[in-house]
Amino acid sequence: MTVEEIRQQALELAEKEFKKFEPVALYNTKKVLEAFKECQLSDYHFNGTSGYGYNDVGREKLDEVFAHVFKGERAIVRPHFVSGTHALATTLQAILGNGAKGKEFVYAVGQPYDTMQSVIGASRHVPGSLTEQGFIYKEVPLVNNTYDLEGIRQAVTKNTRVVVIQRSRGYSTREPLSVEDIGIIVKAVKEVNPETITFVDNCYGEFTETREPLEVGADIMAGSLIKNAGGGIAPTGGYVVGRDDLVEQVGYQLTAPGLGDHMGSYAPGYRLFFQGLFLAPHVVLQALKGAVYTAAVGTLLGYEVFPKVDAPRFDLIQAINLHGPEEMEYFCRGMQAYSPVDAHVHPIPGDMPGYEDKIIMAGGTFVQGSSIELSADGPVRPPYTIFMQGGLVFEHSMLGILGAAEEILKHRD
Repeated sequence: MTVEEIRQQALELAEKEFKKFEPVALYNTKKVLEAFKECQLSDYHFNGTSGYGYNDVGREKLDEVFAHVFKGERAIVRPHFVSGTHALATTLQAILGNGAKGKEFVYAVGQPYDTMQSVIGASRHVPGSLTEQGFIYKEVPLVNNTYDLEGIRQAVTKNTRVVVIQRSRGYSTREPLSVEDIGIIVKAVKEVNPETITFVDNCYGEFTETREPLEVGADIMAGSLIKNAGGGIAPTGGYVVGRDDLVEQVGYQLTAPGLGDHMGSYAPGYRLFFQGLFLAPHVVLQALKGAVYTAAVGTLLGYEVFPKVDAPRFDLIQAINLHGPEEMEYFCRGMQAYSPVDAHVHPIPGDMPGYEDKIIMAGGTFVQGSSIELSADGPVRPPYTIFMQGGLVFEHSMLGILGAAEEILKHRD
């Protein structure tokens, strides 16, 4: 099969799925516009401040808009979060507090994402990790590659302070959680211990549905601005949205007790954060189309793909099981050749902070590490899965995955 034949057949397989995402994008675009109108966004809110950032109206308006869009009582949206993992770790540290209300926290849907394993410190010693600080970590294994509701109920005790629900698959082949799934888990947790905080890792999930986790009972959630919610143009940062008292604690953890979210300047200004949020529902639509098309190409090449072409989509990630570490390199090399930045570079596996295995990554992005832009990566370990995500425009996703297919076909016997 030639690359041109794959291109045409994959498009035929994928196109009928595209229509499923368009009403969601329309709904979420309207939701964002209504938030801007309700919060009375004006161009002077784009201006930055310096120093302490007292009375920074742009920062305050950005928090207000995010709280409105994601249906939270309060939000913190900051360039000071260096990554999604930082936003998650700061939130978890804050709501666990000093352990006076319970030192135990539970991951409800199997093993967390690699960088969060470092934050937790359960599988290996990491200085400053939560387990080193004396917090007790529990993990509910998957059953049939999905969440185990009865296992979650059994894991929650009177000492369980927080249950963490990771919405996306991470570096695994489990199905991502729908907002409905999250609501079911939240309900089960609250039935056992109403005081337990339910915290959602919302990375890769924003705007893939018409509802978000707070709307089905979650207490607090966090994510990255160089993933879905930044629309591909936010230059850095993360967000936390949820219950007023919990978000207040996160502010104290991020800055200092007594200062909280009242301080923090950003001299370049906030236009790109607002504009990124405005673009986010459409960019997510483009990325979802790219994910479905990637699944179609992977299927035509004879690989196992997760999710399948016609499966429901609750995050942006498309996984493909390749046949060994060499094919991971071929895939990333072919995709990198169609990147707008560093297209001349050949990706090779290397060490990355927070990961035990070597990671290979294709990602010539305008914002460093931005996984709402087209990228593919994975740990070099069996079953040699490449995780592809993002794509600001569908045409780029198509060219990128076809470049990967062409490189793989060149090396087949």
